Amino acid sequence: MIGFMHIRGTGIRACVSFLAILLALLAPSVFSSGTTAWEMNSYTDFVRGRFEGVSLSREGRISLAPKIDTVFTSGQSVIWSIAQAPDGTLYAATGHRGRVYRIDPQGNSSLLWTAVEPEVFAIAVDRNGIVYAGTSPDGKVYRIENGQAAEFFAPHTRYIWSLAVAPDGALYVGTGDQGKIFRVDNAGHGDLYYSTGQSHITGLAVDSQGRLLAGTEPNGILYRISAKDKAFVLYDASLPEIRAIVPMPDGTVYAAALGGSVAKRAQSAAQAAQGASGSGVAVTTTTITVEAQAGPGTEIKPGDAKPQQPAQAPAAAPQVSTQFAPVVDVSGVDKSALYRINPDNTVETLWSSKEENVYDVLALERQILFSTDVDGRIYGLTPDRRVTLVAQTNEGETTRLLPSDHSVLAATGSMGRIFRLGDKPGAAGTYEAPVHDSGTASRWGSLSWHAEAPPGSTLVFRTRTGNSAKPDRTWSDWSEPLSNPSGSHISSPNARYIEWKAELSGTAGSTPILNSVTLAYLPQNSPPVVKSINVVTQSAPATQGAKSGAASSSGAYSVTVTDTGDSSTAAPAGTPTQTLPRASSQQITVSWQAEDPDGDRLVYTLYFRSEDATQWMVLKGGMHDNSFTFDGDILADGKYFFRVVASDREANPPASAREAQLTSAPIMIDNTPPVVTLGTISYSAGAAHVEFEAVDAASPLRRCEYSLDAASWVPVEAADGVIDSMREKFALDLSGLPPGEHLLVIRAADSANNTGLAKVVLK
Repeated sequence: MIGFMHIRGTGIRACVSFLAILLALLAPSVFSSGTTAWEMNSYTDFVRGRFEGVSLSREGRISLAPKIDTVFTSGQSVIWSIAQAPDGTLYAATGHRGRVYRIDPQGNSSLLWTAVEPEVFAIAVDRNGIVYAGTSPDGKVYRIENGQAAEFFAPHTRYIWSLAVAPDGALYVGTGDQGKIFRVDNAGHGDLYYSTGQSHITGLAVDSQGRLLAGTEPNGILYRISAKDKAFVLYDASLPEIRAIVPMPDGTVYAAALGGSVAKRAQSAAQAAQGASGSGVAVTTTTITVEAQAGPGTEIKPGDAKPQQPAQAPAAAPQVSTQFAPVVDVSGVDKSALYRINPDNTVETLWSSKEENVYDVLALERQILFSTDVDGRIYGLTPDRRVTLVAQTNEGETTRLLPSDHSVLAATGSMGRIFRLGDKPGAAGTYEAPVHDSGTASRWGSLSWHAEAPPGSTLVFRTRTGNSAKPDRTWSDWSEPLSNPSGSHISSPNARYIEWKAELSGTAGSTPILNSVTLAYLPQNSPPVVKSINVVTQSAPATQGAKSGAASSSGAYSVTVTDTGDSSTAAPAGTPTQTLPRASSQQITVSWQAEDPDGDRLVYTLYFRSEDATQWMVLKGGMHDNSFTFDGDILADGKYFFRVVASDREANPPASAREAQLTSAPIMIDNTPPVVTLGTISYSAGAAHVEFEAVDAASPLRRCEYSLDAASWVPVEAADGVIDSMREKFALDLSGLPPGEHLLVIRAADSANNTGLAKVVLK
């Protein structure tokens, strides 16, 4: 890319003139030498963006989505359920004001009925066009005919979650919080059809043979009920709730499971009821038991519960409460899944997600559609299991899907709308990429992309930038269109964050196809950071002597004496005195911690300065290690400072290289031991009195002790009571000494643990 490597700047010479300082302040920002590319080219990359009228294939190709039209806007918070009459009329059940709307085939809508209860979770229409609506809480089923509603059936349960019409016109009613299914005839007489032992019946459907399929919560069991009190477990899911059930003519069943939307819906009902009545509403608590072992092929008798299933709440109204315990979301665990139960009862997981809850499933001729709660997305699944993001409604959730005249109807939450998805691409759509964080203020280069644009279609891009993580009014406006796919210069201001969007348009069913996008930029070169400096002393091994008889490098020394008294067979006349060498000398190690935000390799220079000096001197330069060890004897006694300078100059040109430094706390270096001077000494009649003085030239004294006749060391107190200065006086009184000579050794230590010794023979 042209222009990235050429950076104008002002060189700062080693002078302090006003002009030099002014030029330094006016110099442009320093940018790194390495160009960085942000590339998006896969399904995983693109799916994190925002879709408006565009689709995303599993291969990571963006194209125009099926045309989406708004059929109905309820003005309510959510549409819980929709149903279509034989004449094409739509009925929509909403929350949280308990309303049912009628939408005729021409798109004209009207409020059909308002329930006393705040939620209408389920709605169904029979072959005669009669509407049934299930309300919650204090669940009841109403029959709406010719615009008139009447109470049809009251099962004395908290919730009516699902309704299904049998081939003979009877109505199945799925309830909670006792997990019972009722069968109600045309006259409104209801009988308990099956008791699951679960808490909630979250989905109902009738298969091609007239058998009832029921999904439950909290143990995620899918039942096939062939007659009163006779059921067979088709599948025991690992997720808590079976939400949607779609039986196929060949006996295949598609089912969607998720992590517990019952919690959300029940809480909505409780809050709505509380708002309507002004008092608390009792809400049951759902407990999820995952240890149950029931599975395909298990016949369930009436009232049977899965192993370890918690006891069911009594039918009597519980205490007033507005608390609800939703399913706990465990990070990294699937939140939802789509299953296919084959006619032979084998089960396949077609799709699963750790981020999205699947709400409904619709089987079409060439693919399976399913909807989720992330921006109201609708996905398509082909027979070979390729997933396509078909459309995104940008609502809170797409709750229901319904086929309708070569199109698909989708009901949503958030704004309570119904959309129609056509079978041909729309005329236009946009895709907004997720915000990209370049890590620091960056200079933008060019945007390039790979796409297919058939005749009659166009594809252009725009960019915007800002310094807040989420786009807001502080961000720049969208740029003018970028149209050169091989490299369009980005005119948005330099900043830390950037976002691009693609605008697609087509005619006569044609659509551009976007495969990949690359955005190049030059991050500002961030300075290194020196986090800490640590200075320690350690003992170094003594060097080996030049003569063969010298002590080894370990510092060890030994003298061997035979029983004849000879110390060496080759020794000269006389007995030589052996000198024990010093075991080790002191070494100083300076270590530091440093890092570079850009990941540049750092080079270090270590400086030192004594307390009474003004200039820093180089101790070691050009280092890549994070420590340096040297002989402590090269520095005289006194206080010293150490400074580490870290630079990224090896990874950047001189004009843009950055450095950072850190100076240590003052370090006291003391290699000289204290001097112990004996004063007045008196010894008689088994008692001794010894006066002495200890002086150190570099650091305060810290302790003093004596040893009598090579015994253990005994502390000595200073004359003034505290050993804390560079000069201290001491007086030592000994008593009870046996007659004869005694060896007294006195030892004083300074702050650096250097020790000075003096001895006296008491006679």
